[in-house]
Amino acid sequence: MAMTMSQSDVQVQQKEGVEDEQSMFRSDSGEDSLDGLMRQRCPLTPSLSPRKRTTSQSKTEPPLLRTNKRTIYTAGRPPWYNVTGTTFKEAFVIGLCGGSASGKTTVANKIIEALDVPWVVLLSMDSFYKVLSKEEQELAARNEYNFDHPDAFDFELLVTVLRKLKKGKSIKVPVYDFTSHNRRKEWKTVYGANVVIFEGILAFANKELLKLLDMKVFVDTDSDIRLIRRLKRDITNRGRDIAGVIKQYNKFVKPAFEQYIEPTVQVADIVVPRGGENFVALDLIVQHVHSQLEKRKLRWDISALASAHQGQPLPKTLSVMESTPQVRGMHTIIRNKETSRDEFIFYSKRLMRLLIEHALSFLPLKPVSVETPQGTVYEGKRLSGKRITGVSILRAGETMEQALMAVCKDIRLGKILIQTNHDTGEPELHYLRLPKDISEDYVILMDSTVSTGAAALMAVRVLLDHDVQEDKIFLLSLLMAEMGVHSVAYAFPKVRIITTAVDKNVNDEFHIIPGIGNFGDRYFGTDAPSDCYESDEGMDY
Repeated sequence: MAMTMSQSDVQVQQKEGVEDEQSMFRSDSGEDSLDGLMRQRCPLTPSLSPRKRTTSQSKTEPPLLRTNKRTIYTAGRPPWYNVTGTTFKEAFVIGLCGGSASGKTTVANKIIEALDVPWVVLLSMDSFYKVLSKEEQELAARNEYNFDHPDAFDFELLVTVLRKLKKGKSIKVPVYDFTSHNRRKEWKTVYGANVVIFEGILAFANKELLKLLDMKVFVDTDSDIRLIRRLKRDITNRGRDIAGVIKQYNKFVKPAFEQYIEPTVQVADIVVPRGGENFVALDLIVQHVHSQLEKRKLRWDISALASAHQGQPLPKTLSVMESTPQVRGMHTIIRNKETSRDEFIFYSKRLMRLLIEHALSFLPLKPVSVETPQGTVYEGKRLSGKRITGVSILRAGETMEQALMAVCKDIRLGKILIQTNHDTGEPELHYLRLPKDISEDYVILMDSTVSTGAAALMAVRVLLDHDVQEDKIFLLSLLMAEMGVHSVAYAFPKVRIITTAVDKNVNDEFHIIPGIGNFGDRYFGTDAPSDCYESDEGMDY
């Protein structure tokens, strides 16, 4: 039975712009600079200025939400898998339903602020309007098309997207332009979170959607208030005139509310009168969500990685370069703490070049015949696949890009920034830029050293989320610990692991022993920085 909350005695000033406030999406588009994200991770973050929105998602999305109490980061995500590489928890999905301009987005943002959890996604049903035909476009231009009818929405796509998002996978969300009544060419990439808030006028109108909602909230607002808000929104933000808005409201919006939206209040767990003003209702919602998250709480246990595969033989997917006198000599130089930075860089680059050339020998080749200048035929080999893409795990993995580009002509590059949460020990994704259509490529994933394997696990999971085939991923590292090798191989048995050396031990701080030190600091000549960032080896970025 739905529960209607009593009126709160607390009076607050009503805010404008209830339905079109900023969405908390995280994007892999090239709009966001890495330096900007790094600055936003530290405390000295400038406040965000308010902005208007004319599409269901803005072109660039801020990676944080500032509240009176704290800053909620929305640019990263925790790992949605355990040491075996499988998903071990799902996001908690809150469904918000209500009439047009009832204040659903305002309620969603107030819940986000009060929840005080770091990873949140706000998904709007507005993004999933169907693509209109030419005739439907003409009707929409004359305010004759019913956007409030269930047939106006792409429920099949919506269910698919929400199901994947609930499981923590990356999804593509269309960007709908209300001015042109059409989808834009660019879709936004959105990642999983602890909490997903899904809001829309017909959020409860589909049986498959209802199965995905862990909590159903109906926002009940007086019809006169909804009309006034809709007039203000459509005229100010969507370029409509007052006559057209009233015509559309009387012909489509009001009848659709009475026929399709209002009856779904029966399936709601909680009914919230007056939307964002009802603090009693919001507090109860937040308390319930917190209790559910507490039940689902599972921590990333780095010690489990350390002990899971002790004494096991190294996996067959591992390939270690032959320890020739040349290779061992270069290792001697770069491992020596007295080695100057210039020599460290020089011999590291030499070793990287050899490693990448060794890795390329594992790519599948197909026979091909070519004609030589002498007019004879040579039976050779060519890459059996579309192309190769290099992806570096920032920052130390970026040092291997130059060697890769020297060996592979016109190669595409991507970047992933993964940081360890000091409180939970979980690796978190904070920056991502991958080339388009990477799912069709062989991917060379680069990191200078792999200790626990936590960052590598996260990076591989991200690639799999982008539909890269597991057997097309090649993890390259100058130095790996046995612990990291086992962790990656056990979680992802089809990933090829390639390195120049494997050290047996890891100390209590998860540094490789005998190791190489902090590769990034030695290569870039940086001192131990602030506590904002932490690498896979437990050393600060």
